[in-house]
Amino acid sequence: MSENPWPPRRVRLTPGKRVLFLTKDPTLIEKQLYEGLDLRMEDLSVDDLLDDINTDVMTPAWVCFDHDPAEIAKNAYAGLMHDGHRVFRENALKEGGFEVIVSGHRKGTGSSRETAAQAERWSGIRIVIAASFAPIHERNNLNLGQLMADHEVLLRLQAGEEVPLGEFTSRYDPISRLIVESGGLFSFGRRIADGELRPPAPDTGRRPMTMAEKILAAKLLEPGPEGRYVKPGDAVLVQVDSGYSHEFTTAQVHSFLLDEFGVDYRVANPDKFAVFEDHLLYADGVARFAPFVEKIQTLRDLQKAFQRHTGVRDYSARNGVSPGICHQVAREEFVDPGDFVQATDSHTCMGGGNAALAYGVGATEYAALVHSGFTFAEVPESIRFELHGSFRPGVTAKDLMLHLLATFAREEKTLNRVMEFGGPGLHALHPDERATLCNMATECTARSGIVEGDRRLAEWLAEQRPGGEPEAFEAMFVFPDPDAEYAGGVHRIDLDALEPMVATPGDPDRGIPSDPTNGALVSELGEVPIDIAYAGSCTAGKVEDFRCYAEVCREAAEAGLEVAPGVDFYVQFGSRKVQEVAEREGWVELFRSVGARVIDPGCGACIGCGPGVSERPEQVTVSAINRNFQGRSGPGRLYLASPYTVAASAFAGRILAYEPGRLADSLAAASA
Repeated sequence: MSENPWPPRRVRLTPGKRVLFLTKDPTLIEKQLYEGLDLRMEDLSVDDLLDDINTDVMTPAWVCFDHDPAEIAKNAYAGLMHDGHRVFRENALKEGGFEVIVSGHRKGTGSSRETAAQAERWSGIRIVIAASFAPIHERNNLNLGQLMADHEVLLRLQAGEEVPLGEFTSRYDPISRLIVESGGLFSFGRRIADGELRPPAPDTGRRPMTMAEKILAAKLLEPGPEGRYVKPGDAVLVQVDSGYSHEFTTAQVHSFLLDEFGVDYRVANPDKFAVFEDHLLYADGVARFAPFVEKIQTLRDLQKAFQRHTGVRDYSARNGVSPGICHQVAREEFVDPGDFVQATDSHTCMGGGNAALAYGVGATEYAALVHSGFTFAEVPESIRFELHGSFRPGVTAKDLMLHLLATFAREEKTLNRVMEFGGPGLHALHPDERATLCNMATECTARSGIVEGDRRLAEWLAEQRPGGEPEAFEAMFVFPDPDAEYAGGVHRIDLDALEPMVATPGDPDRGIPSDPTNGALVSELGEVPIDIAYAGSCTAGKVEDFRCYAEVCREAAEAGLEVAPGVDFYVQFGSRKVQEVAEREGWVELFRSVGARVIDPGCGACIGCGPGVSERPEQVTVSAINRNFQGRSGPGRLYLASPYTVAASAFAGRILAYEPGRLADSLAAASA
């Protein structure tokens, strides 16, 4: 990566450079890009600006087939569409002469892909203005040395004021400030290596702690004056227990390490880190990706080169079949309770289902930590959910997360916090369901999710690891102190009060519940015929998810039903281990007997790179994946639902909540 001389000690707008406002009115964006229109913050309100700009919009999957940031920048915001066309044509951002980009709330939701931040920086953007930022995207900007601020600072800049650098960095912890003021993470690292900087040691005294705080405290490279204690906001250097990258990200990691440390670079603990081939395994078969086949192969080749160079764990496909999705395989094989895990994917937080602290980082941060074995972390705040009761038949952890998204995340109560799950209702859930809770914490724009451990989780872990003993895993569990402080509060959730949920297209927080009086979805949703039902992904490709799919399919088979005409029902395994269970239980034969298409393990449709993606805008999909952003899984409209609802909908030909024992009656009522 090139040296970044930015930022100066006092920041002002560069004469001749421009400010781009991402407005809710796309025609105003186009006028700025192509007609030279210049807007001023004083003439707009925050409500006029786009909220929830996700990283899929900033750099869609096909843009990420390039690993050179300069090439990525050519297609910045390629996913922002208006009336069927790209708002940002190729090189539009780069050639517009912009150095500031402005949006509304929660900038950078969704994937951890650092390419989103890179696309802006390598297009000339140096200042990013928003009311709030998704945590991983904010971290990626920090690591690239980008300045971030709110709209009040922009008003001052546009008025001609020189704003001290400290006003951009004062809200950060001391280490984050040093990273930004150094011009980015690699420059910061060089200054430490040269003895120019010495990060401050933690000074927090004895205090009660949450699960996340305890795990980070245990990993401190340098304990504080009273031992291993931390509090929210502390900037600390901590050991990383394990991590991984996949073929969408490894090429950048390898390239950055070569640039920074030369051809002889090494990683600190190769046995603790891994590479996975899971995201692009089926991309060659997606028609619209045909022009990118060579680029996809380059990503695969560079991942293989990285693995050979470093000796990290190798989870490459064998004979065209992947061992599985990285998050699922990691929880099966090497994420232990109490671990601190970093990986180049936002759903890394699924590791929290093993009572570990895990979250995604960008390629720059991962390259730095895999080289050194440690990383910087700002201790996050936590929000606790006490689960009580148990789910009614037909309700799952996916429904709970869609409920929390609609009621907590939409109001930013989970923003950048660790979602801690406990209570008697949690212990009633299978470990696979607990993993779903943590997996979708990133959809809540949370830092991570984590569950308390118990005997059931210890026994599950022992079953996954040859020679494992439950007692050994129980000894690793970390529990919060009874008087731990939760900035987001402690919230009681009654599981038996929840209904099946469906999130309407555009964002996972658009969830609505079913009507318990008739098993159908509320009239607000109406009759939604579907073309595709997709069952899979890291969120819903686990054994318990397949148990749900099998329950619905078995009831359908017993009633003589098959997948509805005109509907493609895809069932894809999260890992080879899940596939083996499905084969042993007879589920694979069952799925095929009712008309489902069974697919080997991988990410596939969830990342828009495999069977199950829509091919036309008019197509409608109901999916068990985690995100329904525009274009995430093809150009069609995408609804999110639980494994039960997805399977039931495949037989109904429309979105239908599942009531056990009433599938045939529900279909008959729909026909009538």
